[in-house]
Amino acid sequence: MRFPLSLSYDLGRYLTKKRLKKEEKFPLVLMLEPTHQCNLACVGCGRIQEYRDTLGQSLTLEECLAAVEECGAPVVTITGGEPLIYPPVFELAQEMVHRKKHVYLCTNAILLEKSLPRLPRSPRLTLSVHLDGLAPTHDAILGRPGLFDVAIRAIQAAKDQGFRVCTNTTVYQETDPEELKALFALLTRLGVDGLLVSPAYSFDGVNPELFLSREEIKDKFTRLTQKDARKFKYFSTPLYFSFLRGERHYDCTPWANPTRNPRGWRAPCYQIVDTHYPTFEEMMESTPWENYGVGRDPRCAQCMMHSGFEPSVVRHLGLRDLWCMLRWNFS
Repeated sequence: MRFPLSLSYDLGRYLTKKRLKKEEKFPLVLMLEPTHQCNLACVGCGRIQEYRDTLGQSLTLEECLAAVEECGAPVVTITGGEPLIYPPVFELAQEMVHRKKHVYLCTNAILLEKSLPRLPRSPRLTLSVHLDGLAPTHDAILGRPGLFDVAIRAIQAAKDQGFRVCTNTTVYQETDPEELKALFALLTRLGVDGLLVSPAYSFDGVNPELFLSREEIKDKFTRLTQKDARKFKYFSTPLYFSFLRGERHYDCTPWANPTRNPRGWRAPCYQIVDTHYPTFEEMMESTPWENYGVGRDPRCAQCMMHSGFEPSVVRHLGLRDLWCMLRWNFS
């Protein structure tokens, strides 16, 4: 299985409860950003630009735990910034596991290897390592030589110590699909548990030449998911890949991955920030969701990010699609 049975069971039970209550809008994954501080300045990162005036602020551990309870999503992604420079991150991860949440800890891996002894070993915790290509490409995007090798060593150490590990790869204008296939082959040999792949989002203040149009995304992902690449253990679903290739249409589900950070509850989504709300409930009720999406907001025009569209896959599952997803998860 690509995902632990406990995750499939908890997510299925959660979705069933929401649908029985006839709730139309509800979260699936909490994007928890306890800090925006980072030990890198990656070329495609928008957070440094968006929060440059508040980079020194962090959530307390108590605020993080309150956000988890307030949101109620079964899955929590701890991101940022670099979470491993957030002092209470180890207590936070342990608390999430104790509360039976499914946790994805995103990291650039610089501090990962030395942090492993302090992280809980649990099938509920997955370490998500950022890798955007082989060494020359990855190091250029992160702005420092040698970081690809650091990440590979950390992944090997984590797997040797029994952790679940996936990787997160962002596709840019200059990304070579053949290079990514070589990267994924290497990661498969290392025993990673899954590969998450998504096109980049064009953040304000970041060089626009880095990013892809929707037509370019379709071309890149058609090449990336050719038959020779389907052997890889993707965490990105086949229906999402079908959408990226232009074979399906989905509208975005911006409320499914709400973001909590030191400024509050970010709205309307992980990519776009118009305001921050003090509570999750106010964010859900006050955000004018009908104003966002392709054809409604120009900032959404080229977006095909997994955080907005993977939830749409879940929302619109038919019987045939459900069978496709079950076969994929058990493959």
